[in-house]
Amino acid sequence: MHLTKEENEMLEGKLGYPAQKAMEILVGLGECYDAERMIPVTSVHLTGSSLTGAGKAGTDFIREMAEKGGKFVVLTHTNPLSIDPCSWKEIGMSPEYVQEQQKLTDAFSRMGAFLCNTCTPYQIGHVPLFGGHIAWGESSALTFANSVLGARTNREGGASGLAAALTGRTPAYGLHMDQNRYGNLEIAVTTELNALHDYGTLGYFAGKIAQDRIPVLTGLKGSLGWDELKFIGASVATSGSVSLFHVIGVTPEAQTKETAFGPNNRKKLETFEFGRRELAETESSISKAEGREIDFVVTGCPFVSIREFKKISGLLAGKRIKSGLEFWILSCQLMKTYAGKMGYLNPIEESGAKVICEVCPSSLPREFLKRRGHKTAATNSAKMAYYMAGSQNILSHYGSLERCVDAAIHGFWT
Repeated sequence: MHLTKEENEMLEGKLGYPAQKAMEILVGLGECYDAERMIPVTSVHLTGSSLTGAGKAGTDFIREMAEKGGKFVVLTHTNPLSIDPCSWKEIGMSPEYVQEQQKLTDAFSRMGAFLCNTCTPYQIGHVPLFGGHIAWGESSALTFANSVLGARTNREGGASGLAAALTGRTPAYGLHMDQNRYGNLEIAVTTELNALHDYGTLGYFAGKIAQDRIPVLTGLKGSLGWDELKFIGASVATSGSVSLFHVIGVTPEAQTKETAFGPNNRKKLETFEFGRRELAETESSISKAEGREIDFVVTGCPFVSIREFKKISGLLAGKRIKSGLEFWILSCQLMKTYAGKMGYLNPIEESGAKVICEVCPSSLPREFLKRRGHKTAATNSAKMAYYMAGSQNILSHYGSLERCVDAAIHGFWT
């Protein structure tokens, strides 16, 4: 790889041990992908913010970098934790586990991280510019950044993201390059999508087909906002390894089919239909729970927006969730504060539902919820249904937010 004078000085240790180790990681990564150079990045989103995400080796490495004076040189924000800092006692976490998470969080803080602890940094103001190079982890966040915002990032792991934050660099390969951002298969949507989870179902269908390719979605009607695109991105990155999708006439690099497919437009590409049958079959395949009784309802994967807060608040107004059942609404502290100022929290809290901040069930200790007695869940997130089965060993019913709220009130899935 060709390195600049400053990058060589980092690699030689002239700018300190943390920068040297970081540049060693980035050079190794770049050589694996035949990158010819490094490129500057404007922001980093770290995936290793939680104990489960970082693991013991990752946690030790992060704390070592902080102890040896490592400093982040670009805007760096954090992913959800393994605890809710405000209500960890209420959800049954041990003080010892909380202390371990706090040590990891403190290390990030000493290096200069913005401790937003969210999987949706773009919802709280961290919005990179179109065409800007960034180094984001968290599959749904980076897919949103690539697809909806038109920024450029590969799928960064804990080590490469940390290295990018310490150096302000990332290797120039993959989705940073123009030629790698064109679509190479089409998903033709021929049915109406009404609820947010329908867009998640579409994303799940597209991800299973695309795997590591770039799907181009055609035929979507109506006005798509960030929430709809967020649900597509979260699901397409769950069932596949998709980090970029295009929606014709909606996303910035897909104003037409020609711009979305680029040189691939001259090739005979595969086209897959997503109609009423595919919508129903995919939704059914995600919903794996058997029996109607449920004891846990969760929404907010990715974290809820203010628009979602408003919808949930309206659905719960004047209602009570069933005794013995838990209903979690996942968010970050900043968005919860905003929801409170808008008057959306009172109906939620009066219903018995809980706004859980800065933690995701997938980042909780393995089978934490099952050990607390939960057996069957309900969610409107395809990503959450997938990870609840994997990390918590709990199967979920999957459907609209309205069905989830109804299940929380009555204790069974209709």
